[in-house]
Amino acid sequence: MRGKCVRQRIFRYHFPLITPCFCRRVRRDMRSVLAGRRPAASSPESSMLVKIRRIALATAILACTAPAFAQAQQAAAPAPFRFATSLMGEPKYKPDFKHFDYVNPDAPKGGVVRFAEDGTFDSFNFVVPRGTVGAGIGNIYDTLTTQSRDEVATAYGLIAEGLSYPADFSSVTYRLRAEAKWQDGTPITPDDVVWSFQVLTKNNPGQAFYYRHVKSVEKTGQREVTFTFDQGGNRELPQIVGELLVLPKHWWTGTDANGKARDITQGTLEAPLGSGPYRIKSFVPGRTIVYERVKDYWGKDLPVNVGRNNFDELRYEYYRDDTVALEAFKADQYDWRIEPSAKNWATSYDFPAKQQGKVVLEMFENRASGVMQAFIPNLRRAKFQDPRVRRALNYALDFDGMNHTLFFDQYKRIGSFFSGTELASSGLPTGAELDILNGVKDKVPPGVFTTPYTNPDNPSEQDRRANLRKAADLLKEAGWQVKGKQLVNAKGDAFTLEILIASPAFERVALFYKPALERLGIQTSVRLVDSSQYVNRVRARDFDMIISGWGQSLSPGNEQRDYWGSDSADREGSRNYAGIKDPAVDALIEKIIYATDRQQLVAATHALDRVLLWNDYVIPAWTLGFTRTARWDRFAHPPALPQYSFEFPDIWWWDAAKAAKIGGGN
Repeated sequence: MRGKCVRQRIFRYHFPLITPCFCRRVRRDMRSVLAGRRPAASSPESSMLVKIRRIALATAILACTAPAFAQAQQAAAPAPFRFATSLMGEPKYKPDFKHFDYVNPDAPKGGVVRFAEDGTFDSFNFVVPRGTVGAGIGNIYDTLTTQSRDEVATAYGLIAEGLSYPADFSSVTYRLRAEAKWQDGTPITPDDVVWSFQVLTKNNPGQAFYYRHVKSVEKTGQREVTFTFDQGGNRELPQIVGELLVLPKHWWTGTDANGKARDITQGTLEAPLGSGPYRIKSFVPGRTIVYERVKDYWGKDLPVNVGRNNFDELRYEYYRDDTVALEAFKADQYDWRIEPSAKNWATSYDFPAKQQGKVVLEMFENRASGVMQAFIPNLRRAKFQDPRVRRALNYALDFDGMNHTLFFDQYKRIGSFFSGTELASSGLPTGAELDILNGVKDKVPPGVFTTPYTNPDNPSEQDRRANLRKAADLLKEAGWQVKGKQLVNAKGDAFTLEILIASPAFERVALFYKPALERLGIQTSVRLVDSSQYVNRVRARDFDMIISGWGQSLSPGNEQRDYWGSDSADREGSRNYAGIKDPAVDALIEKIIYATDRQQLVAATHALDRVLLWNDYVIPAWTLGFTRTARWDRFAHPPALPQYSFEFPDIWWWDAAKAAKIGGGN
């Protein structure tokens, strides 16, 4: 150590210019040289001093500028151009692939498929979060990229022929295809992409929040557009901006058939100009929308589109409620139905067409996503802020009795916010997950580290009574007590609870829950409203409790902020329905977003799941793990459907022979 210090003093004595400040000047001058500029000339020196300084300069260049030179070289090197991107390793398909493996490239084109929708619609403008947008509007638009359905979180170019981004994910550049066109023949340009992003994030709070780390978007070439982020390390951002629905700037900033200027900030029932495989053919406001296939669609021969978009028409019919819609299905008024009701699945499909084989019932396994469906209390209201109250509400839910009486024993109780995936936590935290949780140990319930989370179990009447006693004890600990059969707090305020629903199917579920709540002294009411009123009240956070949920991909990321992040709790229209504001949850969300590999992502997601569960933010409901479907037997699909979706109607087609055999329909 002594010898090193002596050498440093000798070096500085003979070469006093080599200081940290000198190094910074040298680096600055080298950057100027690399940039094509010359540093300012030095003042005249004596011959000896010049020599000394030259020696010092040479030594300093070696000592001080190597990092700057390497950084400059790295910055100058262009990011590799990619035809696809994946958050989980390398894309399955190569640049010269012909079509996805799960499609029939020779699928016939033709026929009609009819769907049912509940409620009504009053706009075709999805940009503004007001009104109700017509079903299927996404069929008329293309995005920069499109996802494959036999991979997780892998996107291939659609409007864009490819993309590039630096190693730190601080920006992404998309290069548009020269052949990409709007349905009026006008080319899709970077200006369309820039304008679409700007109007969407300006007028839609949800999208503004989702893309809040996009610092700027600009045209950077004749067919290139660059999104620059306000930070590096967010692996998902380059991919999620590729999901942007691109709008035609020239159409939206033009005038309609009556010469009136269009306004992107207002709802409209004028059929918009699109770029996708379908366009609006006709509609009856609030009742019917018909989309027709665009025969000269610019992207029909792209490998990502081969074997897709096979129907000539897609029709959406609106019905007052699901009971009416089910009867319409039996009468062959539409073709395809996803059955949400266990009761209907068990009892309502024994009708002549089903007995004759004209209607097919089929269940498809859900492999691509997890789910949390729950009774969601509004934490913005004081009565729900104590976690003991929320846990008491869980003890009051008789799931086993509900499952047997209402659901024909078809469901299982949800025990994770990522139920059905490898992202669901289990047991006790270990390894990387434990390390992550230790970082927020002072902010999470102690049970996170000592006890696996479980929902209350009540298979017998004795268990149900015991659970109600536990619920009553928890409410008492939280400062509530029963006076005159009414649960009140220390101020004498009664505990009232309104369960807000929009579907008659959930009415009997809520009514089944109600007696147990009332036995605890909670005045409970069930409020059924139409879909528009329900949406408006949920957006405005005007509810005590709703029955809703969140779908989860196998690659969670930025959307978690919208689900549980503190910044989204009071933002109208966010999916943080419960109003969660928790610094530990916020920290764990960031761990997910900035995970550098799959192992870290899984560990961080397990940690988040565990903390959400142990705070009892929701009363978990139930799940099936399958999608129940019913269809009139007029359609065919490839022998092997993709691993992560059954993709109806995207890769299915009209089977003329089947249709002729059963008759009716179109």
